[in-house]
Amino acid sequence: MEKLMIDGGKRLSGEITLHGAKNSVLPILSASVLVNGVSVIHNCPDLSDVRVTVNILRYLGARVKREGSTLTVDTTGICRSNILEEYMSELRSSIIFLGALAARTGNACLYLPGGCDIGLRPIDLHLKGLKSLGYFVYTQGSNVCASGEDIKGTKIVLPFPSVGATENIILASVFAKGTTTVINAAKEPEITDLINFLNKAGAKIKVDSTSVITVKGVKSLHSTEHTVISDRILATTLMSATASCRGDVLIDNAVINDIMPTLPVFEEMGCEITCNKSSIRIKADNRPHCVRFIETMAFPGFPTDCQAPVMASLCVADGMSAIKETVFENRFKHTEQLNLFGADITVKDRIAMINGVEKLYPACVKCTDLRGGAAVVIAALTADGVSYISDIKHIDRGYERIENQLASLGANVMRIKDEKK
Repeated sequence: MEKLMIDGGKRLSGEITLHGAKNSVLPILSASVLVNGVSVIHNCPDLSDVRVTVNILRYLGARVKREGSTLTVDTTGICRSNILEEYMSELRSSIIFLGALAARTGNACLYLPGGCDIGLRPIDLHLKGLKSLGYFVYTQGSNVCASGEDIKGTKIVLPFPSVGATENIILASVFAKGTTTVINAAKEPEITDLINFLNKAGAKIKVDSTSVITVKGVKSLHSTEHTVISDRILATTLMSATASCRGDVLIDNAVINDIMPTLPVFEEMGCEITCNKSSIRIKADNRPHCVRFIETMAFPGFPTDCQAPVMASLCVADGMSAIKETVFENRFKHTEQLNLFGADITVKDRIAMINGVEKLYPACVKCTDLRGGAAVVIAALTADGVSYISDIKHIDRGYERIENQLASLGANVMRIKDEKK
């Protein structure tokens, strides 16, 4: 096992380029199952979640080759319609293979998925959506299965804009006869990226401004090439680290509109934000100001994935900040670890109150989940002295060699062996 050793208290400065979005590349790789040919996908970060997804594709019978940040996926040889526990237990988002496999093969069986323990993420909306399309959905031991041949388009109304359910319904309906309409669909940039990939391959999917997605069924999808959008959560993580360490960082390959929901928070912190066509510069010369209230919401609201990294910055703000988590009920597990650095955070129900302190102190902590791991890394960068962070497998799920990225900005971060494991 490995851990991070961080000698904090260093100012961050320099220029860094964002890698591809984890939350985009995973559904796009799942969607490649629908393609009768080869998908060339650029800007794919080398993350543990991506490696698991590639292993799933290979198990199904696809041929996958990586060259730098480009993955070439040939799915013409797919010969299986099930996914084993060893793969599904590592990756929550692997559930969207259900819709893709059912549409491709007419029958899919997946072991119930795993992933970060940040609260209940029921898949009932996924299953209801597939049932509405005409799939026969059932459980078989620890597996969830979907089968059907005469799939017809229909109208599906989601009770709330679930990202995963929206993605699964899109994938399951690409080959349906007629038109499928998804009302109250999620509008995250990663869903738009998935739709763009599918349309390049020959799908007929439209999105309007009222959260309605229309899928007109086609008979097949052809080979295509696509570049994954940059990771907006990575951008906010780097901005949070810069705000905490009073740095000056230029972030390249940024999609400004995707990051826009978090920018007002950094401006309220007192950071100087400059946006160009595809870059953001954040400059923080002073201690962050407190932020009165943040509430996580579906896009274009403040992203739940950005809650933990931003909270780490607010730990050293000059006053009291409040964050309300509305998406996941168990996404404040990182607060206990932040308090080990000397932060002053209290949680009641779904609201965290962060009473900013003047400084943080080195600590030995662990990553509780992916974004919580990013939060403790930011706290360690802020603390003046050497901290150790274990269970970094969570961080590796969504950040490509985070130690290298931070070191390029002047941080003193090393990945070392964890002798206790």
